[in-house]
Amino acid sequence: MMACSRTCSRILGLSLGTTALFAAGANMVLLFPNWDVTYLLRGLIGKHAMLGSGLWGGGLMVLIAAIFISLKGWRYGCFSRSGPCQSMLTVLLSSGLAFLGAFICFITSGGALKYGPFCMFHDVSPFNQTQTWKYGYPFKDLHNRNYLYDRSLWNSVCLEPSKAVIWHVSFFSSLLCISLLQIFLVIIHFINSFLGLFCSFCKESGRKFLELTEVKWSRKGGTLIQ
Repeated sequence: MMACSRTCSRILGLSLGTTALFAAGANMVLLFPNWDVTYLLRGLIGKHAMLGSGLWGGGLMVLIAAIFISLKGWRYGCFSRSGPCQSMLTVLLSSGLAFLGAFICFITSGGALKYGPFCMFHDVSPFNQTQTWKYGYPFKDLHNRNYLYDRSLWNSVCLEPSKAVIWHVSFFSSLLCISLLQIFLVIIHFINSFLGLFCSFCKESGRKFLELTEVKWSRKGGTLIQ
């Protein structure tokens, strides 16, 4: 059971590390709409993409936790002789760090999909009915129509960048799915580690019981049959 738990930790560590790289990559792409760096240089990037939760949350924080999980699974370095208490502390720290990073990325991605993309659109003045072009969130206050389900709005509202809605929805949806997968993997890691530590405690208790039994037999002059 303990060997199975370590194997599972190796797989989970590799899986979390891979998802962390994908999350960081998706957030990086959101900073360059249509692969154009000028929007970033001009400060015309939405606040959710600029927050970079996919870089430091679902990316760096999850990656650090994945490294700890992998080291524990391979019993490398200081984890080669780690006791139950040290293992429990490692499990709590790695699980908490990965869960926090993935959860922040999940909340930010959900908020970004709700707000919609940051783009240039026609803004009609309520005073003189004149139209002006401005950058903002055109779908934020669009209460009567949900742009996620009404695809006729995708190419008619945002004027610049081109295909801003498709770019926004595609990569923030990817971040949302990646962070959800990370949370699921963290839960599996916690359950797997708990079962492994439980078996470790049972093994340690059984070993101490056998040692105590051998001592009692030796004091009585008996022999212990293997």
